[in-house]
Amino acid sequence: MPLLARPAVAAFVAKAMQRVAVLANSRASGRGSQASWFARLPEYTCTKRELTIPTEVGPARAVLYLPAGTEGAPPPPVHVNFHGGGYVMPQIELDDALCRCIAVEAGVAVLNVDYVVAPQHPFPAPPRQAFEVVRWVAEHGGAHGWDGERLSVGGQSAGGALATAAARQALEEGGPSIALQVLHYAPLDLATAGRDKRAAIPKPVLRPWMADVFDSAYVPDPKQRGDRLVSPAHPSDTADLKGIAPAFVITAEYDLLKAEGVAYADRLRRAGSLVGHHDVTGADHGYDVQDEAKAREVYPLIAEQVRRAFGEQTS
Repeated sequence: MPLLARPAVAAFVAKAMQRVAVLANSRASGRGSQASWFARLPEYTCTKRELTIPTEVGPARAVLYLPAGTEGAPPPPVHVNFHGGGYVMPQIELDDALCRCIAVEAGVAVLNVDYVVAPQHPFPAPPRQAFEVVRWVAEHGGAHGWDGERLSVGGQSAGGALATAAARQALEEGGPSIALQVLHYAPLDLATAGRDKRAAIPKPVLRPWMADVFDSAYVPDPKQRGDRLVSPAHPSDTADLKGIAPAFVITAEYDLLKAEGVAYADRLRRAGSLVGHHDVTGADHGYDVQDEAKAREVYPLIAEQVRRAFGEQTS
């Protein structure tokens, strides 16, 4: 077993990565708003406020984004977003621009969720909390300004996997009803080691050592990595997905995770639940964080799928 794949070592490294991220964010904030993640895509403006969502795993902080014109109007639909970060990085701010774009372009409320992360909260805590958040959002819209009966979920990277897990639990537990799940370059097969995956370029952004850290910190027991809430793209998961929430799957051409995204899109297609698969050409994992031009191309595509999902739901 590689050193970084050992759970104790992976946990140590993941905690170090968390500390570095906190320090980097603090320094960026100190340099002013232009150095902040919140300065990205300034053309999308929203009203924002924080709220706390109770779950059995623990309270989840969330940021609510509301587009202009919602006051006095009927409550808008709601999209629940889970950020990326390898299941270990609590960097909710990375998705601020995405959430603003979806809110404005789709005309919906967006909740950006700061869920629990590993190694402090390993599997199954994050996917269970994600589902409980989605269920709470569906049940409490009237008190907070959205229509919980018109609900979608989504996320980038690990957040996409948690959105997938929330949709799977909703299928198994009889609700809530989810109009769309958006899966953006999500890791959907942790049962296959990162070193056994292949990308279209020699040195993709995600490297095998990163997979060792993230996978082992999140799911320390390798036997659990084939769980349906962890690896729905692995061939060992053969359950019938008929009736699962419709999905829009986005992969990146050079991403180490592209093959599992394609495999899951194919599985959803066979189940009758794939509304679209978009592959971002010339892009690698997390491309949108650094490439605002590509973000401006893809984020509106996501918003359009969210808008269509609610349009079709109410027609």
